[in-house]
Amino acid sequence: MTSRGTASRFLQSVLQNGVGRYVCQLKRISFIFSKKAPGSLGVRDFIEEGVVDYAKKNPGTVVYVTPRPCRTPKVVAEYLNGKVREEIVTSKSSKQISELLTQLTNQSGLDIIRIRKPFHTDSPSIQGLWHPFTNRPPSIGPIRPPQQQTE
Repeated sequence: MTSRGTASRFLQSVLQNGVGRYVCQLKRISFIFSKKAPGSLGVRDFIEEGVVDYAKKNPGTVVYVTPRPCRTPKVVAEYLNGKVREEIVTSKSSKQISELLTQLTNQSGLDIIRIRKPFHTDSPSIQGLWHPFTNRPPSIGPIRPPQQQTE
């Protein structure tokens, strides 16, 4: 926690993801719904229409469909880092559930928090940040594009 009261951290890559090949961080997705409850209608529609397409697009994610006599249908997402997110999908349409699955698939499982700086290094330089105009003498003046000669 910071003095602002919100959690923050430095920007980091999950398990060096993207250095070699991309690894989807979503490990398992479970649909828990009721066969008869009216609040589960959107989930039942999604299972009939879109769950096979989702499974084909995401072969690295295991999809479980669990009908249970429950009142609140939910989607449970489990990530490689051990985090589990439960999303209540009562009275949501098939399209809204599809958008929720896209969002859960694209996340890393880490909590969404404020990023302190857009860059960070574990061994900072004592010389400070470098840019192309660091050692440029101020007497030269600002750089301007060359003017075209008009005849």
